[in-house]
Amino acid sequence: MKAKELRTIGKEALQEKLKETYLELMKERSSVASGSAPKSPGKIKVMRRTIARINTIMTEETKKT
Repeated sequence: MKAKELRTIGKEALQEKLKETYLELMKERSSVASGSAPKSPGKIKVMRRTIARINTIMTEETKKT
């Protein structure tokens, strides 16, 4: 997701999105670790960046208040 889209989402929804993305990342990493080829190799990179964006936005919001 783009940072602009994430900023429009509420705090609770951001936390939920973060949990979902972490779980999805764990599943992808476990499939790669078990030896199977990933369906979409670039997906792990995208998920890592999404997690970083969410964490950054959450940090920015806590500093504002």
